[in-house]
Amino acid sequence: MFIITISRQSASLGDELAVNLANKLGVQLITRDYVIENWLPEVADDHDLHMLKETSKYYLKNAKENQTYKEFINKKLKEKAGKESLVVLGLGSQIVFREYAHAIHIKVLCSDQRRVNRLREKYNINKEQALRTLDLSDRKHRRYVHRLFDKDWENISLYHMTINTDGLNIQEATDLIIHLLEMKKENPQPLFEKNDDFQPKKYKRNEIEFVHESEEDFAEILDMYNIEWEYEPTEFPLEWDPEGNITLGFRPDFYLPNFDTYIELTTMKQKYVTEKNKKIKLVQKLYPNINVNIVYKKDYHKLLKRFGIKDFENNKGE
Repeated sequence: MFIITISRQSASLGDELAVNLANKLGVQLITRDYVIENWLPEVADDHDLHMLKETSKYYLKNAKENQTYKEFINKKLKEKAGKESLVVLGLGSQIVFREYAHAIHIKVLCSDQRRVNRLREKYNINKEQALRTLDLSDRKHRRYVHRLFDKDWENISLYHMTINTDGLNIQEATDLIIHLLEMKKENPQPLFEKNDDFQPKKYKRNEIEFVHESEEDFAEILDMYNIEWEYEPTEFPLEWDPEGNITLGFRPDFYLPNFDTYIELTTMKQKYVTEKNKKIKLVQKLYPNINVNIVYKKDYHKLLKRFGIKDFENNKGE
C-alpha cells in the first residue's frame, strides 16, 4: 500500500492532477469535500459542518470525547491508509503522513500569470478579481497548515517533489509522480524520522585523535571532575560567497552540554588570539544565543572555578 499527498496552489492544476492520478492508479481520492460529506457527519451537526467549511479555527474545537475535529480527521485518514492505498488532496496530509515510509509528498505550483489566466478563463473575471481570489485562497491554504500543524505550507522540505505546471501538463505530471512512486517502492523510507534530533556520537578520551596536546590535557581535566564534554561537535558557518557557499566557519574545540558552553583553547601567540577573537565576535553576532569562550592553558583553573570546581589548585599536581 502507498499514500500520495498532493498540496497545491490554487489554479495550479493540483486538483485536476490529484483526480487524474487517483483514476490512473485505481485508488480512492480523499479531499476536503469527501471528509465533510462522509466523515464529519459522524461527529458534527449542521451548524458545525457549516463552521468547518468557513474557518480552519473550528477544526481545533472538540468534536466528541475531548477529541478535536483535526484529531478526528487525522485518525480517520490513518485508519483508511492502513487498509488501502490513497491519494490525499490537502488536509495537511503531507504532515499527517510525513513519518510513513510508503508515502510520497508532492507540491504543485505554477506562475502567478498562468494562475491568473486560468481563473479568468474559468470564471470570466478580470485580472484584479483573479489576483484577489488567488491571494485569499493561498492565505487560507497557508493558514490551515500553520494553525493546525504549526508548519509553513511553503516549506519545500515537507515535499519529495515540487511540480511546476507551467512546463508540464496533467498527464506528464501524473506519469512523473507514478515513476517516483515506483522508485520509492524499491526503497521506502519516511521523509521525516520519528525523532529527527541529531545527537553527535560521543567518544571517550582515548578514542579521540586530538589536534593539539593542550586539548587532550583539557579533556583529562574535565574527566577528572566528571564534567561531560564533546570534542569539536559543531561548526558554525560565518561567511558566504554570493552564491551562498560557506567560505568561513568556526568549530570550537569543546562543548560542555551541562553548562551549554563552547570552549576554544588557544596559545599565547597574538596572531592566533586575534583570529579567534574575530571568529567568536562573528559567532556572537550571527548566533546570539550561543555561549563560546576562548581559554588559555593558564586559565583552565579559572574556568573550572566558574563551574564550581573549587579544589583544582590542590589537585592539579596529583
